[in-house]
Amino acid sequence: MRKADLVNKISEKTGIPKVDVLVTLETMFKEVKDTLASGENIYVRGFGSFITKKRAAKIGRNIKKNIAVHIPEHYIPAFKPAKEFVAEVKKLVAPKSDEGPGEDADA
Repeated sequence: MRKADLVNKISEKTGIPKVDVLVTLETMFKEVKDTLASGENIYVRGFGSFITKKRAAKIGRNIKKNIAVHIPEHYIPAFKPAKEFVAEVKKLVAPKSDEGPGEDADA
């Protein structure tokens, strides 16, 4: 499902115009990004948590040049689903897919 599909579905279920739904979704995404970038976490009961995880510094390798590369510690965004959310997804019998084998979902 793409963002446009999500906007259409929400608009159909709520009766809110698509433009208003799109603005609301865009604002929500921006707030999640800004809040995580400021170092705060977001907790949504029954859905999950948007958190930042700290990755420790490490030594990586550039295999083309065969040299060691220092990777400094950094933070990455992560999502941890709520138990209820995980339980609902586990009930899924088979994934619904309209695509044939070998087709790229992002195309």
